Amino acid sequence: MLQRTADQQAEQEAVGRLVRQCLAGDQQAWQQLVVSQHRRIYAICYRFTGSANDAEDLTQDVFLKLYRNLASFDIQKGNFQTWITTLTRNLLVDHFRRTKMDRASDSLDASFSGEEDGATLASRLADPKPSQEAHAAGLELKVKIQQALAQLSPELREAVVLRDLQDMDYKEIAQVLRVPEGTVKSRISRGRGELARLLARIEGQVV
Repeated sequence: MLQRTADQQAEQEAVGRLVRQCLAGDQQAWQQLVVSQHRRIYAICYRFTGSANDAEDLTQDVFLKLYRNLASFDIQKGNFQTWITTLTRNLLVDHFRRTKMDRASDSLDASFSGEEDGATLASRLADPKPSQEAHAAGLELKVKIQQALAQLSPELREAVVLRDLQDMDYKEIAQVLRVPEGTVKSRISRGRGELARLLARIEGQVV
């Protein structure tokens, strides 16, 4: 836990330096900032849309919005990861309001039992001896997961993906979603339980 906290602190400090360099007009620092955040932002967009093309377009929109609004970020007061996640989430909300599309996510760390210590989707995909059969099975499971997640409500999906996939703490998620921490915990618990139930039903239909 202490190591994790230290790593997070080091990452925040590194990002803070890049942000300061960007604000000073350093284009190379901007490129480094984009590279450091691209995978994470793309993952959020993909898990909310279920479309690689939409996720890539939205990721580009996020960085365009980030470039235009970077000067408004207060390095001394704010956590950059929380700030950029909030910016991404707001853009996704606007996108779905325009397109009336339902959000989808792919949280590989959601517990089947709905409990924090339960077996996870990620553990089911892990295989110490990768093979073609294991790879195919993993792809098949991902499809089933996506089918189950597509049936979750947007509120439950976003809470689960931010907690289990993006590894954000309850306080950060509460800031992003603008709801109390108790509501965040409730949504995560309900989302995990519902996901487990839906996945079990899908797997039962396939058998």
